[in-house]
Amino acid sequence: MNICSIRGAITIEENTKENIIKNAEILLNEIIEKNGINKEDIINIIFSATKDITKAYPAIATRNMGITDCAIMCMQEMDIEFSLPMCIRVMITVNLDIKKQDIKHIYLKGAKKLRPDIALKNTGFAVAIDGPAGSGKSTVSKIICKELNFIYVDTGAMFRTITLYCLQNDIDCNNKDEVTKELKNINISLDFENGIQQIYLNNENVTDKIRTQEIAKNASIIAQIPSVREKLLNMQRKIAKDSNVIMDGRDIGTNVLPNANVKIYLDADIDERAKRRCEELSLKNEKFEYDKVRQGIIDRDNADKNREIVPLKKADNAITINTTNLSIYEVSDYIIKIIKENIK
Repeated sequence: MNICSIRGAITIEENTKENIIKNAEILLNEIIEKNGINKEDIINIIFSATKDITKAYPAIATRNMGITDCAIMCMQEMDIEFSLPMCIRVMITVNLDIKKQDIKHIYLKGAKKLRPDIALKNTGFAVAIDGPAGSGKSTVSKIICKELNFIYVDTGAMFRTITLYCLQNDIDCNNKDEVTKELKNINISLDFENGIQQIYLNNENVTDKIRTQEIAKNASIIAQIPSVREKLLNMQRKIAKDSNVIMDGRDIGTNVLPNANVKIYLDADIDERAKRRCEELSLKNEKFEYDKVRQGIIDRDNADKNREIVPLKKADNAITINTTNLSIYEVSDYIIKIIKENIK
């Protein structure tokens, strides 16, 4: 047997003795049932409640359930700005023959927003983030995925990978027929390390190789080829169906995941986007000229917004965030807040 701690939380509807005790019992029963706990193996139970819960101690629920042979504590939480109201939390320490990765922490009702990574585990919750080059999509998406334990899907990397293959094999990216003919020889696979996408081209990890100015320039051409988009579209949708994802690109909310739970459109002033791209190139010790980088982004915008197939545009129900004067963490926190508000 191992000593382990199991956490949980639940929100209540009203500050009455009956409602407080009833919800505390619901939470305890769910934790006990989902983890196969025998009551005699419980070592202690620690409750905490927000300051707006005043009519009863949640710990009373343990007596009603016949849990009387372990230490039980109940504490009041600090009054933190923007904290979840009317919330009961609990931590149960127990002797349990279970592996750490198999423990089921339980978050119910409004408390699901406290731990969306647990509440939404493998439910197919999708967040679509669109926007032009340099608006902060990939950087922000990675931060959010790490915070919420979602999978980050960089669709642009997929187009870049096909572009890399074409350039390596002297295939004209402007020749749709030639590119289409070669698609059967291009095997793209994804792996996820700590929620971050690693992309493979014919079994070679090319995650770093696809981040060059030449590939970025040609990727917008490749992205206009219908056969390329069809090859990748099915792959992208399957990932979103099987996992909780943050997916970024140019047409995620409008085409790839039109039914995404949350849709975001990021934008920023052209000079700010050029500055960010130069900083990115500088970190990789790549040579660049600011004016050429800036013009390259303008050209990419024009290509993305004016292509015949699913051009870059904001989805009708997307939330626009201008990131020009915001830090990546301010943007990430704002999107995380939006995601939590959309958890049912």
